[in-house]
Amino acid sequence: MLLKKWEDLPSYMKCDEVRTYYDILSSKKYSLILKRIFDVLVASVLLVILAIPMIIIAVMIKLDSLGPVFYRQERVTTYGKHFKIHKFRTMVSNADKIGTAVTVENDNRITRVGAKLRGLRLDELPQVLDVLSGNMSFVGTRPETVKYVDKYKPEYMATLLLPAGITSEASIRYKDEATLLNITDDIDRVYVEDVLPGKMKYNLDSIKNFSFWREIVTVFRTVFAVLGEDYE
Repeated sequence: MLLKKWEDLPSYMKCDEVRTYYDILSSKKYSLILKRIFDVLVASVLLVILAIPMIIIAVMIKLDSLGPVFYRQERVTTYGKHFKIHKFRTMVSNADKIGTAVTVENDNRITRVGAKLRGLRLDELPQVLDVLSGNMSFVGTRPETVKYVDKYKPEYMATLLLPAGITSEASIRYKDEATLLNITDDIDRVYVEDVLPGKMKYNLDSIKNFSFWREIVTVFRTVFAVLGEDYE
């Protein structure tokens, strides 16, 4: 995986704020290549290992509630490309049409099986397909919906230099994001004005200090976080 030439970036990304991060990543060519090799190899192995567990989860979802097995919401990844993410459906069908694009604690749209999947982050297992396709990576900024990307500050666009990720330092630090949003009635406003800037601080810091080995550490930190470890 190599960066596009600066002149080939979308016009809205070619600004001074993004250039700083672009220059940093340009000097990390070998780490970027290792990142993609790791993604393809590990995703391929996981797809084989997780095939049967994912079939079982799919059956549980179908038995629990009406609707499709997968939730295919449009998200944004490298260079502003739109793609439909693969996630196990954890909410009632058409949940995005009867609520916000983010989830709050005790969201009444979440199904019984969905609650268990979300608690262990098992709903994200199908994203190995997105990793193999190149739309995502194991580590990177979580892919936002189009409406939130449209509200990005210029500096935030730097996160689109790399594929969106299944996990990240921001994901670890904000694993209880739903709880934070549960205390407000204006969820979209609070997310854009308060939560998103906090997450972006970690996302941008990860780009500034990008290295392949640092991302491996993030993978292990994610496992520990899912198991209950709290990181301050």
